[in-house]
Amino acid sequence: MEIPQQETPVALTVAGSDSSSGAGLQADLKTFAAHDVYGLGAVTAVVAEIPGKVVAWEAVSPDLLARQMEVVDEGFAIGAAKTGMLATPAGVETVSDFLEARTGRFPVVVDPVMVASSGDVLLEPEAIDSYRRRLLPLAAVATPNLAEIAVLLNREVAEVVAMDMETAARDFFDRYGCPVLVKGGHWQSGAEAVDLWWDGREWERFAAPRVIDVDTHGTGCTLSAAIAANLSLGYPVIEAIRRAKRYITAAIIEAHTWSKPAAIRALNHFPKEVG
Repeated sequence: MEIPQQETPVALTVAGSDSSSGAGLQADLKTFAAHDVYGLGAVTAVVAEIPGKVVAWEAVSPDLLARQMEVVDEGFAIGAAKTGMLATPAGVETVSDFLEARTGRFPVVVDPVMVASSGDVLLEPEAIDSYRRRLLPLAAVATPNLAEIAVLLNREVAEVVAMDMETAARDFFDRYGCPVLVKGGHWQSGAEAVDLWWDGREWERFAAPRVIDVDTHGTGCTLSAAIAANLSLGYPVIEAIRRAKRYITAAIIEAHTWSKPAAIRALNHFPKEVG
């Protein structure tokens, strides 16, 4: 299905800056560009990191964060937005204020970034309450992984692992009322990587071949950015997720490879073959 465009579509990412450019705001902007979407960015925090290692991070002030979002909203017709690392309670509240005032103007993808794939914490614990009260109810789709679901449902990871994905999706939707795409990587070890959608009415299963030996750094950011890009292109949310799933699979399959100073296989945000 091709949707004609009269103007260049625009998407906004509100996320942390990743010095390795594999995740965060840099990954989001590359993902937008790969979809021929003009990307806007509001930096929430500056993160010194490489795949597998976070050295340090520092949040920007709430006032500067608000000004970044407000000025790009004045200058561009935002078609969709996504949130990534918001870092602090003030960051979550500031973003929630901005989005709440624009409810209905554009869809929002909430990727509740809490812990890096390296295990380093990227969200102050006090911010979780703001996610629960303010931000998640504004989402057109939330894209939590297993660990994030455990935190947001106030359960132990082992308890969530013991659930099936359907139960986790139902519990999440019942609590927050927002459609959810449960990322299933930690539940599965077979030949397929399956994510599950639930919006209170409809189940949708998104499956792709599992690819091993690729660093997972940035996969969650990139998937949520691809969903936002496709929403800004005008696709309905299910089709946006379907297209995003094909894109992230191609980005993993065609991963970049470096052998020195350490072996790394990292996402290729401009894959040649998207299924």
